[in-house]
Amino acid sequence: MRSVLFVSALAIVALCHVNDVHAQYARQQQQEPVKPKVQPGWMPTMLVDCPTAGTRQRGSFDITMRVEPNGGLLAATNIGLSNRFMVGISYGAEGIIAEERPTWNPRIEFNVKLNLVDEGFVFPAVTLGFSSQGYGPYTDSTERYHFKSKGFYAVGSKNYPVYEWQLGLHGGVNYSTEQEDKDENIDFFIGLDTRLNKDVGLAVEYDFATNDNRRRTSEGKGRGYLNVAIQWLYTDNLVMELLLKNLNNNRKSASDIWRGLRVVYVEHF
Repeated sequence: MRSVLFVSALAIVALCHVNDVHAQYARQQQQEPVKPKVQPGWMPTMLVDCPTAGTRQRGSFDITMRVEPNGGLLAATNIGLSNRFMVGISYGAEGIIAEERPTWNPRIEFNVKLNLVDEGFVFPAVTLGFSSQGYGPYTDSTERYHFKSKGFYAVGSKNYPVYEWQLGLHGGVNYSTEQEDKDENIDFFIGLDTRLNKDVGLAVEYDFATNDNRRRTSEGKGRGYLNVAIQWLYTDNLVMELLLKNLNNNRKSASDIWRGLRVVYVEHF
C-alpha cells in the first residue's frame, strides 16, 4: 500500500512539473515571436559584367557559357584555389551561331580575385582582382571590346537580411588596360542582387563608364551602362540568366538594348 501511494505521489509531482514547463514555453512563444529564417541563396561572383567581392571556395569551380548578340559565344571557368583566392580563364568568338566564319577573340583572357577582408557585422567584404575579359565584339583598331574589361579593380560587398532572403550591395573602382582609344580614366561601378522568390533572382548594376565617354573614339555617350540579370535558380549549383544591357541607350552603335543568356554551373572536386 505504501509503495502504491509513493508511486502515485511521484507521478503527480512529475505531471505538475511537465505542466509548469509547458506553460513557461507557451509564455516565451507569446513574448518572443519566431523570426523568419534567412536563406543564404545564390552567392554570385559577378552581377552582369561587374564583379562582386565573392570568390569560389577552395576545391570548387564554375563553368560559364554566355550567349551574346551576333551569334557570339563566350566560355569561362573559375577555380577556387583557397577560400580567398580564385583564378579563371575565358575565350570566345562572334558569329559561332551563324552562317559566316566565326571571328575569334584575339587571345585567352584571365580572371584573378583575392579576398582581403571577410564580411563583418558592419564592414563589407573587400576583394582585389584583375580581369582582362571584355564583352561584345573586339575592335582591332582600338584594341578593345565594345564593353571594356574591368582590368585592375577593388570591390566591396555587404549582405543584409530582407525577410527570408539576402540583399547584396556592391560597389567598386577599376582601371582598364584597354586604352588604345586614349580614354584612360578610372571607372566606378555599383550594383545589387537579391532573390524575388525561391526560384527567381535579380541582379542590377550601373557602370559609370568614365573610361568610355570620349566624343570620337569611345563606344559610350557618357551616360554609363545600366544592366540587369534576371536569374532562374534551377538548383543550388545551376543558374540560368537573361542578361539585359545598355538599358539607358549609352552605346553609340546600338539602336536597342543588348540581350543575351548566361548559364553558370558550380561543382566541387
